[in-house]
Amino acid sequence: MAEESPKNSAAEIPVTSNGQLEDAHEHSFNRDLKRSLPAGLGLSETKITSHGFDGTKEGVVEAGPFPGGRTQQKSGPVVLADEVKNPAMEKLELVRKWSLNTYKCTRQIISEKLGRGSRTVDLELEAQIDILRDNKKKYENILKLAQTLSTQLFQMVHTQRQLGDAFADLSLKSLELHEEFGYNADTQKLLAKNGETLLGAINFFIASVNTLVNKTIEDTLLTVKQYESARIEYDAYRTDLEELNLGPRDANTLPKIEQSQQLFQVHKEKYDKMRNDVSIKLKFLEENKVKVLHNQLVLFHNAIAAYFAGNQKQLEQTLKQFHIKLKTPGADAPSWLEEQ
Repeated sequence: MAEESPKNSAAEIPVTSNGQLEDAHEHSFNRDLKRSLPAGLGLSETKITSHGFDGTKEGVVEAGPFPGGRTQQKSGPVVLADEVKNPAMEKLELVRKWSLNTYKCTRQIISEKLGRGSRTVDLELEAQIDILRDNKKKYENILKLAQTLSTQLFQMVHTQRQLGDAFADLSLKSLELHEEFGYNADTQKLLAKNGETLLGAINFFIASVNTLVNKTIEDTLLTVKQYESARIEYDAYRTDLEELNLGPRDANTLPKIEQSQQLFQVHKEKYDKMRNDVSIKLKFLEENKVKVLHNQLVLFHNAIAAYFAGNQKQLEQTLKQFHIKLKTPGADAPSWLEEQ
């Protein structure tokens, strides 16, 4: 009887009743397999496992790291989460849109300055804006002159007060000129008092005009700047749409035209809104300006006229009419001007 061929222990793979390999025999098989591999292959770890005879794969070979630090990455399913958002990508997209919008607006501005690009003009609104800017410069000049007058008047009042104190001191020490020094002291003190009253009226005038110029008008001009920016954006996207409509219409250009039409509509609505806001603010500003300047000009005129007419009663009545309260001398700390 012929002898049976010797069996390789590596070929004996015992299987359990549920189709899985026994752990001991699996380790033995792996060890024998590693011994049978050529020495030059250099695998540090090689493992063969079975997932059952009824699976789609009979085994998976897992290899450890190669010499020299190189590793063989394990492959597996890649899962993409739809809800995950990358903040960096969102910021990048915002920067891209901002850069594109800036480019279009810059190109539109250059085209207008070179006389090549068309711009949307509301003649009535533009005229009102020009008048407002011109009036603002004139009001700023009046404000500057009134502030100069206030500073000079304050210095004069301060000098008159000191002069009155000096006359009063000499009237007590010079018996032969007591009367002359005395009525000069009274005159200077009266002038100083009336000057303080006039100074209160002028400072009230300055504060009101300053509020009108640097707050109310400036707020309206800020809206005007936003309107002008919206106008440039509107014209930039309008120009883009017109250029695309003049070109060919095919499968490549139709999506671009549709997208340009949507962007144009968005900026048109923004432009219309800003134009309406400017019109409303200009109307309210004009009403407020007339009311404020009417009262302040009447105050300024009456106070100046009463002061130089020497009518102390009328001067005080003017302050009461506009509900102006003078500060009590010495109630507050001296201003920087007093300390000079």
